[in-house]
Amino acid sequence: MDFSFSEEQLAAVEAARAVFSGVAPDAVPSPALTAGAVAEDFDRPLWRRLASADLLGLVLDETYGGAGLDPVALCLVLREAGAVLARVPLLETCAAALAVQADGPEELRARLLPAVGSGGLVLTVASAGRTGHDGAELAVTARPADGDPQGNAHANGDGTPHDWLLDGVQTAVPWAPHADHVLVPASAAGGRTVIAVVPREAVTAAEQISTSGERHAELRLDAVRVPAGDVITADGAWDRLRRLLTTGTCALALGLGGAVLRMTGAYTSRREQFGHPLATFQAVAVQSADRYIDLRAMEVTCWQAAWRLDPADVAVAKIWASEGVRRVVQTAQHLHGGFGADTDYPLHRYHAWAKQLELSLGPAAAHEEELGDLLAAEA
Repeated sequence: MDFSFSEEQLAAVEAARAVFSGVAPDAVPSPALTAGAVAEDFDRPLWRRLASADLLGLVLDETYGGAGLDPVALCLVLREAGAVLARVPLLETCAAALAVQADGPEELRARLLPAVGSGGLVLTVASAGRTGHDGAELAVTARPADGDPQGNAHANGDGTPHDWLLDGVQTAVPWAPHADHVLVPASAAGGRTVIAVVPREAVTAAEQISTSGERHAELRLDAVRVPAGDVITADGAWDRLRRLLTTGTCALALGLGGAVLRMTGAYTSRREQFGHPLATFQAVAVQSADRYIDLRAMEVTCWQAAWRLDPADVAVAKIWASEGVRRVVQTAQHLHGGFGADTDYPLHRYHAWAKQLELSLGPAAAHEEELGDLLAAEA
């Protein structure tokens, strides 16, 4: 079996490298210096370059102006984005758009998706924390606007679908201050989970600052009315979107870890102690080799998850990504010495982003628990 990437996937990588080649990870101040957000907005010029390179519509069908590629191609591009700490909502927008394309009503697809590929529409997902695959831990609830307690699809007297009312609070929604629409998963009657596509201005938002210094938001929904045509009710839609977001986070961590290991190798090769480069010392070489093994494990589990999007594969990939990226940046800080903590040196920002990615969509322990539940169910 041939496991190499396709020509189309490799072409996407080359396009991404060309776009990200001018991105400097230390172009914005460290959150340690700003005591808060590193910038008022995400990198809009970079967003426009991604749109011009047709990378925002990578996973969309040609019908909507996309390239029709798969999640593996998206993760390859996200790996390049993670390597330079690209300050754009690439994962959230692409994953949300794919969910709308796969499970959303036709009118919603036609209205939103062409604008995504052109860069004119920014999407995000209210997915902070570990939301269980059974929907039990979702922070928002959905109820029919007409009062039908069962949430029937055609509850109105004229046979048309009912609108929905959303209630709840969702914290740490990434890029929410800048998004045009937020996809909000919500628990409905009968153990169902729906995804409401909510205009950003329809919810109350309180600004929150992430570990990486980017602007997030706490969203408050108090009987927010969402038209039936803007709600995705397909079975399993939220599980599929959550798995894609988690796998994309693994790809970002993989790119970040690779960049940090290269940075560490370059530093220890030129930094000398006792007349010899640090890289020639056995203790340094062993630590670097251990982190290389971490990266290879992160890589193989990430591609497995992106290829299959199987719940167990995604859990394994996130376990390795969370643990691996933490070890990579910690070792890098150690081998750089005091220089690694210098806020004028980009390693400091990589460390902050690594911590953010480690905990996003659940730390390793949460996914170990979920993996255990999946294995027990199969026993």
